[in-house]
Amino acid sequence: MPNAIIDAFALPKGPWPTLDPFLFCVHHDDRYPAGADNMGPQASLAGRQIGQDFSGKDGWSMYHGDRVPGFPQHPHRGFETVTVARHGYIDHSDSLGARARFGEGDLQWMTAGRGVVHSEMFPLLNRNAGNPTELFQIWLNLSARNKMAEPHFAMFWRDDIPRHRLKDAEGRAIEVVTYAGAFANGGKMPSPPPASWAAQPNNQVVVWTVRLAAGARWTVPATGAGCNRRLYFFRGQELAFAEGRLPAGHGVTLTPGTAVEIANGDAEGELLLLEGRPIGEPVAQHGPFVMNPRQELQQAFQDYNRTRFGGWQWSDAGPAHPRDAGRFAEYPDGTVLRPEANA
Repeated sequence: MPNAIIDAFALPKGPWPTLDPFLFCVHHDDRYPAGADNMGPQASLAGRQIGQDFSGKDGWSMYHGDRVPGFPQHPHRGFETVTVARHGYIDHSDSLGARARFGEGDLQWMTAGRGVVHSEMFPLLNRNAGNPTELFQIWLNLSARNKMAEPHFAMFWRDDIPRHRLKDAEGRAIEVVTYAGAFANGGKMPSPPPASWAAQPNNQVVVWTVRLAAGARWTVPATGAGCNRRLYFFRGQELAFAEGRLPAGHGVTLTPGTAVEIANGDAEGELLLLEGRPIGEPVAQHGPFVMNPRQELQQAFQDYNRTRFGGWQWSDAGPAHPRDAGRFAEYPDGTVLRPEANA
């Protein structure tokens, strides 16, 4: 029986290390104060390094926003963004003409393909109390044949995402939320965009979050022998594996092809699981562009400078939608969808 753990590593403050087919994963967890009338923080921005702010000063960051926190317009080509909005809200606008406000458990999946410009702002809607905002943004690579696919924007509301509530042999609670990759208990999964590496079941792409009650035991299901898999232990106390113990704030690379038993410590624990069959192609990346040979990066910059990937039709580089907009998704054809239970 091979060891369950190939290696372990500390989770940095910024992006976490990933394996093919994933390119990037970051956990934003900000304890924003009450919101002002402009949906920015009711707090001074003096002393904040806007544009390079991963410091978490006072428990929150402005990132690249100078009024509302978040990421004003920026381009992407050659991969997908998978955004899991666990708490708080994200206001999306893009060069396709799509807009959205999503959060509190929703999922956005965007194929940048041949090129898109978008903004992701974090409006602070609550004037009278704090605005905790927590999300994962995961970059999933595209194969060479789909690098220049048509851009695609998709929203999945929290009630459409399977949430599996289990108990271990001692009755301790386990919750597995499956954003990509089916779980043994079934449930209708979100359908990845058509050009996605995750759209083919044999690529075995998994994006799950797992919540374990104190003391709970859970077995990470086996994958195909050729898959890459990493488990990120981002909140809790410690996990126990057959090989030893892992403190919170660490990740592990798991052996493929075998189930892995874990036991949670004395505090509730939360994990992110990323798995998938590697694409196995060269990766040339510069900032927001991910291609194969480096010559394609030069072409990406030339194309963006020439076309702006469709241009920016919004009046602000980082637009925030009206405070009372609720959760919605407006698609490039003008169709507007809302969850049944809006907030």
